[in-house]
Amino acid sequence: MDLAFFGLTSEIAKQFRVNLFTQIHEIVFHGQGGYDWETVYSMPIWLRKFTFHKMKTYYDEKNGDKNGDLDSQTKAIQEGKIQIPDHFKGKLTSKTPKY
Repeated sequence: MDLAFFGLTSEIAKQFRVNLFTQIHEIVFHGQGGYDWETVYSMPIWLRKFTFHKMKTYYDEKNGDKNGDLDSQTKAIQEGKIQIPDHFKGKLTSKTPKY
C-alpha cells in the first residue's frame, strides 16, 4: 500500500525529482559554464523555470527545432553520435598516450 502525504504518492514524488534534476542538469550542461549545480539547485523555483525556458527557447530557435528538443547535442548523445567541438579538432589523435 502506497501512503499519500497530502496526495503525493511515491510515484508522483519520484517523477517530480526526476523532472527537477533533469531541469537542473539541462541548465548546467547547456549553460556553457555559466551555472554550477549548487547555484541552480538553490535558485528560487520561478527563477529556475524562467532560466530553463529562456535557454530552451534560445536553443530551439538556434537549431530551428520546432519539436521541443532543448538541443541537438542532447539528441546526439542519446543516439551515441557525439560531435567533436572545433577547438578540439586537430588536437586529438588515435594514438594511446605513453606513460
